[in-house]
Amino acid sequence: MADRATGTIHQYLVSARKFEEFIGMELEEASQEAIRRWVDFLRLQAISNSRLGLHYSALKFLYGRTLGQPEKVAWITIPKSKAPMRVILSQVEIPRLLECFTSAKYRMFFTLIYATGLRIREASLLQTGDIDAMQQVIYIRNGKGAQDRMVPLSPRLYEMLRAYYRHERPAKPWLFSTRVGKPICHDTARTALLRAAAAAGVGKIITPHMLRHAFATHLLERGTDLRKIQVVLGHASINSTAIYTHVVASQIAAVRSPLDDLPD
Repeated sequence: MADRATGTIHQYLVSARKFEEFIGMELEEASQEAIRRWVDFLRLQAISNSRLGLHYSALKFLYGRTLGQPEKVAWITIPKSKAPMRVILSQVEIPRLLECFTSAKYRMFFTLIYATGLRIREASLLQTGDIDAMQQVIYIRNGKGAQDRMVPLSPRLYEMLRAYYRHERPAKPWLFSTRVGKPICHDTARTALLRAAAAAGVGKIITPHMLRHAFATHLLERGTDLRKIQVVLGHASINSTAIYTHVVASQIAAVRSPLDDLPD
């Protein structure tokens, strides 16, 4: 933490020196107009939002904290960095990954996460009583934000869970347990997932949450309504679910351009 703070201070000092060279006067004497010219100059440079934000933060720290002139920089807004595109496992990679688990318990655990879109904590705390074969749902009673919900239980998933349970006999009441009768360990599960990914040769660092992302993306690719996906994932806002519309290239490519309807 100290090294990071030292690095930030160094970057602020470098930015302040560049600003001072640009305006050709003492920093405390710079007017708001001079600061605006520097900001306009920075915006014209081929630099990332994160780098631009660093220069802006340097100005705010300099005038807001060091020189005690916050009114000169109050108008500056720090730009948000663009979120990176999510890495999504394809429907070809999923079975390759699941086949490479050496443990039936972890294979079933991550099959369940992909099949239902559960978070790793939600899946690890599932109890056998949460499985409702009659209604074909799984009850999630430990969701994020203490929100209970249901996720679909397909006939195929139910049969896989029955076979797993007969074979593993987890400690009651858990669906997935350790040898000492506690819920499955997250760290051990993540290690098993990384090993399976390496054995499958998918060429990606796989996390449990990526299987949740794959669940949502693959549903969207099949045309499932975004609102239904929101409910199953347990998102409080549709905006959280809408991120998946940014990564479904096949749906974007399937949009018919009005140009194609024009006469030749």
